[in-house]
Amino acid sequence: MDRFDELQIFVAILDAGSLSGAARRLRRSAPAVTRALAALEERVGARLVERTTRRLAATDAGLRLAEMARRVLADYEDAVREDDNAPLRGRLRITVPTVFGRRHVAPAMIDFLDLHPALQVELVFNDRNLDMIEHGLDLALRIGALPDTGMMARQVGQVRRVLVASPAYLARRGSPASPRALEAHDIIFSTQRAATEWRFADPGRADGREFAVRLAPRLIVNEIDTMLLAVLAGRGIGRPLSYQVAGQLADGSLVRLLPESEPAPLPVQLLVPSARHMAPRLRACIDFLAARLGSLAALDPAAPPDSA
Repeated sequence: MDRFDELQIFVAILDAGSLSGAARRLRRSAPAVTRALAALEERVGARLVERTTRRLAATDAGLRLAEMARRVLADYEDAVREDDNAPLRGRLRITVPTVFGRRHVAPAMIDFLDLHPALQVELVFNDRNLDMIEHGLDLALRIGALPDTGMMARQVGQVRRVLVASPAYLARRGSPASPRALEAHDIIFSTQRAATEWRFADPGRADGREFAVRLAPRLIVNEIDTMLLAVLAGRGIGRPLSYQVAGQLADGSLVRLLPESEPAPLPVQLLVPSARHMAPRLRACIDFLAARLGSLAALDPAAPPDSA
């Protein structure tokens, strides 16, 4: 049973007020309805319904999910009755990483809305991988490898973790000859994790195996702009994603270090809960974003390391 079927059963339970009533409405067996509800609650990680004196009612988590589920079901009906000449209408809720979203997705969506004046878009900036079902999200942009969730992913580019420093810092301290040499340098971390190590590819190995270098950073911050501020000021070496410093690498205010030791690139992907029942507005948005993001030099999969 796919997620669309689970949502359909969940809405039927709320409308009927009971598992048996939902089973009759959908012409399913009562055990199948019970299993679908249990699977959905396990996926969401919360109880979705509770029994009152007479019927089943939605919990707070269930109410939030029900709103999204009804929209998904309505989108499916729209897709069935799709008219290629009809203007796109309705609402899209999209989650994006904060920095990437601000720099690349928000400008693209402004242009997309200009093309479709009857459409509404909500951009959710968040650096955590939100559960799309629980948060009622239509589309997510994710950077990095994804777990096998059964969702549909479309890669639109890739980025790399790059070592960078200012020319002033390198003139004063010299350039590290290897990842291990970073132990003698001033390091600036941008992380929300406790670990203070960086992983690198071993250029002498053909299997792509990586190794870790544990470092003692001079400065640790939990957001990228402050890290870049310190690196640009010549206070040390940082490790942003390549798209975050594409402009500074191009104008020479930052220098890329040890590109041969960079780990494997990270895919940039658009993610949807299911491709089976996709509303026309969502399909149009994905195509638009894929074309726009795919044209960015900073996300060019064919770009050599020094040109990201």
